[in-house]
Amino acid sequence: MNRKKIVALAAGLLLAVQTAIVPGVQAAPTGDIEIILDGQSLQSDASPYIVQGANVTMVPLRVISEGLGAQVNWSESSGTVTITAQNKNISMENGAQSATVNGKSVRLDASARMTSGRVMVPLRFVGEELGLKVDWQASERVITLSSGKEGVSTGRNTSAGSSGSISDTSVSGNQDSVSTDQGAIDDEQAVVTLPSTSEDGSSSSQANVVQVKASTSMRGAWISTINGDWPSSAARSSSEKQKQEFTKMLDDLQGMGINAVFVQVRASGDALYPSSLVPWSKYLTNTQGKNPGYDPLKFMISESHKRGMEFHAWFNPFRANSTGTTSGLAANHVANQHPDWIVKNGSQLYINPGIPAARQHVIAAIMEVVNGYDIDGVHLDDYFYPYSGTFDDDATFKAYNANKISNKGDWRRDNVNNFVRDLSKSIHASKSKVQFGISPFGVWRNKSQDLTGSDTKAGVTAYDTTFADVRTWINKEWIDYVAPQIYWSIGFPAAGYDKLVAWWSNEVKNSDVKLYIGHSPYKIGTPEKGWQTAQELIKQLELNEDYKQVKGDIYFSAQHLRKNPYGLIQLLQNYYQM
Repeated sequence: MNRKKIVALAAGLLLAVQTAIVPGVQAAPTGDIEIILDGQSLQSDASPYIVQGANVTMVPLRVISEGLGAQVNWSESSGTVTITAQNKNISMENGAQSATVNGKSVRLDASARMTSGRVMVPLRFVGEELGLKVDWQASERVITLSSGKEGVSTGRNTSAGSSGSISDTSVSGNQDSVSTDQGAIDDEQAVVTLPSTSEDGSSSSQANVVQVKASTSMRGAWISTINGDWPSSAARSSSEKQKQEFTKMLDDLQGMGINAVFVQVRASGDALYPSSLVPWSKYLTNTQGKNPGYDPLKFMISESHKRGMEFHAWFNPFRANSTGTTSGLAANHVANQHPDWIVKNGSQLYINPGIPAARQHVIAAIMEVVNGYDIDGVHLDDYFYPYSGTFDDDATFKAYNANKISNKGDWRRDNVNNFVRDLSKSIHASKSKVQFGISPFGVWRNKSQDLTGSDTKAGVTAYDTTFADVRTWINKEWIDYVAPQIYWSIGFPAAGYDKLVAWWSNEVKNSDVKLYIGHSPYKIGTPEKGWQTAQELIKQLELNEDYKQVKGDIYFSAQHLRKNPYGLIQLLQNYYQM
């Protein structure tokens, strides 16, 4: 059931060189590493680096295409790098623990990964598969590749922009396929066209067309700090225990097929990192504002990237506190510093989205992370306006309504739109490669409310209840991906999973916004219709395959995956072919 991986027979050889280095070399960026092929230095516009613990040197894909003259394709939507050279074919998926060489699986110590917007691949494995001799000279920090043909042309392209080469700087944005005149992968059509290759590596004029099923690349898990995914209550006074728990959780998740984590770094106007704007989270030490003695965010990003997993920083944008009181909040918490920004809603405190300065405060807190950390994405959940209860913003509606919007609902949506637009501009101006995505409630609007809405009968909707105008975010492409929380079973009467996947797929169809589906393993085993077995989740993944717009899945949450309800872990391993 090879649903989630581009078939290796349709791809090329992953030119990775898994560099054996001496013990003790650290995984820091090592720009002084030089790569020499047959006496000639290979140039790179991105520095090679060593993966900590794995002793593997990673090099940008451009070294493979321009330096070694291989045919290279990168499909962002499937997260698959493919290379063809020397009559061999290899494919490797971002974060996968193995590559496929001429149809055979080969275990890897480090996989292809995105680093600062560049596709990086490990090096000794590739060179040896190509018949190259690989030598690491630790003292001189030089990798020597020898084909045994010194003085003979290797046929590689040495000039940037040469025909048939691919610059990894062009693999960016929402591009779904990358092509060269030597071969291409069109991920949307799931057709791979590769030239036949002779023994000397030259291309013949006859192309081979192979039909393959496109796979989704994102396999994420939400990690909630407020709901007990991490850290455990027993670990709140021990940084070492927190580290042990997090690394064990990453290993468990990766073992079942997860390749990205969405970690809640701001749950209640606080932070899991040292901040000049907001206090330390109480979930680290049981006391808000208390320094845990290390930088948890830096540690978590490092451990995730070490495993080839993406790290998305998850923010609750406008929740100020999960209780309705300021008791226990640090002096520099927003509710204490700006009580005029705070609205009590039931048992929670909210930052008022209608106040421009309050919105800017939230943006500044998020940008502190964007600018200070090597994150792969900024992720927001649905904490805009509350789902229920009274939200007293009449005075704000009068005071901050420059556009004279008469309907309060439209005004609230405008507030959230301004926030999403401004945050998007800030993120992409600072780091264009950082993905920005939002996970709204799974129903935008019912058809009874809007003829263009979904055929559902939800009691609340994203548009009318939380005032999340998701359609506008998609149409204006302020977000890079949308991850609706479709937490119901296939055929569920009020809001069927099948109907909603179809609706959201159509919604993103003519945009560059990716669609990830939010799943609910926490419902497995509950009395709700359809959740009596874990097979419901697998059926949902299989249904997603019918929609090319679906680019991946995110599960809520890590603890519910790890509890293995009704044998879910084995089912996921089988599905993802782990």
